[in-house]
Amino acid sequence: MLSFTLDDGSAVDVGINQFVIAGWAGRDADAIQEHIEELRAIGVTPPSSTPLFYRVGANLATTDTEVQMLGEHTSGEIEVLLIGTPEGTCVGVGSDHTDREAETWSVAHSKQVCPKPVAPRLWRLSDVLPHWDQLRLASHAVMDGDRVSYQEGPVAGLLTPSALLERFGRPEASLPVGTAMLCGTLPVAGGPRPAARFEMALIDPVLGRRIEHAYSIHTLPVMA
Repeated sequence: MLSFTLDDGSAVDVGINQFVIAGWAGRDADAIQEHIEELRAIGVTPPSSTPLFYRVGANLATTDTEVQMLGEHTSGEIEVLLIGTPEGTCVGVGSDHTDREAETWSVAHSKQVCPKPVAPRLWRLSDVLPHWDQLRLASHAVMDGDRVSYQEGPVAGLLTPSALLERFGRPEASLPVGTAMLCGTLPVAGGPRPAARFEMALIDPVLGRRIEHAYSIHTLPVMA
């Protein structure tokens, strides 16, 4: 059970029972294929289809500001969050934190082994759909004591909620209560790499608001 605050200040609790990670969710098929080939070159198996909907444990979703990760080869990536709530389908922001070492032998497993921090604030999806492509994502990472820009750009390069959910089998562009979905990410400046802290923001320049969240990463030793 996660507790969220809506933009009008009201609270909503959601018991997450299905958590989905939408991978390869860009609009540009040529760019997706280029990225697939880049990952193939470093040993990552290409997806069987695009987009691909990975299932992960519902318990991985967390609003905590401190998380523990096994080993030193994990990193975050900012994504729009869609979530079915008792107030309807809402939108927020989260991080598909991934084990990059495991990713070389199984993308699905790499996503399952890390918590997925999400912001405890949501907007109603219906409020942003009319200007969806003007929304922006931005993330920063703290590495070796320096805060650096990690990802930044519009959501316009990713599939719209309607297109993504239709391919997921939800043509009405809504999610059932308890289903959460991370909806694809942006390129990482300098490539994915571990950090001590990850900061993320979903920015709505039309309505002049933003959802922000940050979490610190505590690395656990890998024992053999």
